[in-house]
Amino acid sequence: MTRRIVVTGGAGFIGFNYVRELLAAEPATEVIVVDKLTYAGNPRSLAELAGNARFKFVRADIADKTAMRELFASARPAAIVHFAAESHVDRSIDGPEDFIQTNVVGTFHLLEEARRYLTEHPDPAFRFLHVSTDEVFGALGPTGSFVETTPYDPRSPYSASKAASDHLVSAYVHTYKFPALTTNCSNNYGPYQFPEKLIPLTIANALAGKKLPVYGKGENVRDWIYVTDHCAAVRAVLANGRIGECYLVGSRNEQKNIDVVHRICDTLDVLHPAGAPHRKLIEFVTDRPGHDFRYSIDPSKIEREVGWRASVNFDEGIRKTIEWYLANRAWTDAIRSGEYQRS
Repeated sequence: MTRRIVVTGGAGFIGFNYVRELLAAEPATEVIVVDKLTYAGNPRSLAELAGNARFKFVRADIADKTAMRELFASARPAAIVHFAAESHVDRSIDGPEDFIQTNVVGTFHLLEEARRYLTEHPDPAFRFLHVSTDEVFGALGPTGSFVETTPYDPRSPYSASKAASDHLVSAYVHTYKFPALTTNCSNNYGPYQFPEKLIPLTIANALAGKKLPVYGKGENVRDWIYVTDHCAAVRAVLANGRIGECYLVGSRNEQKNIDVVHRICDTLDVLHPAGAPHRKLIEFVTDRPGHDFRYSIDPSKIEREVGWRASVNFDEGIRKTIEWYLANRAWTDAIRSGEYQRS
């Protein structure tokens, strides 16, 4: 039987990759993408799926409860996979209100309308998967890793808004017995990422011969995961995760920001030697306020309980990412005119 999944934020970086992977891997699944198409939602990406009969796009704001009610009534979904979020930390520092509206209020309305829908159309197989971030846990020192029981300690308006949405989902599970699960993932990279983030920004600037800005001394550490590994984790949790549980998703691949930039430069020297050596473009800039020093995830729980494990190492992933951006420069160029500069 065909099942229908609603994917919020499916025009964004991770959401779109998830939709592509889902349609390819599950031929009996129909996908409805719901996206407001803000700066990070790219209709150029969705256009690739326009001819797929199992794909439908609905332009709507998850904070619009009337639109969400109409969506549930018409879609009758078997599951909701909730990617939609404002996610750029610098933007949250300059303008936090949008983050509260989308990440907190939007998640609340989505939960409420999903709960209403289940009251009217009970379905024991229905699942609501909330996709979140490791940034809700704050910063780590030089050792240790986040686990599912790590206390929340958000340090930016972005991470605070995501923490609030996580707590709302957990509250609905415990108060209403709502069938939700949560994943908290480390830093993603790969194709279709909006070029404000470190890796695509570095690639795009290097190809254009522009400076490569690195905050502080580039010593901040992140746990990087290739986006299709994250998508596979979401699919696995949706299929095999336990209701009410949180699963941390990571690839055990910590890198200093400066080392990531060096890796990109050195790979571009080989794949695109014009302008080499690209390291000469690196420019250290004033650090952003409240910049967390280090993130690290221990994914033992998802590996043990769900059977998922990351499969793409960083060397392979960064090369694939650079190759994609080299082959799709028009995709990046079309949206760079509105690139963001923190005030």
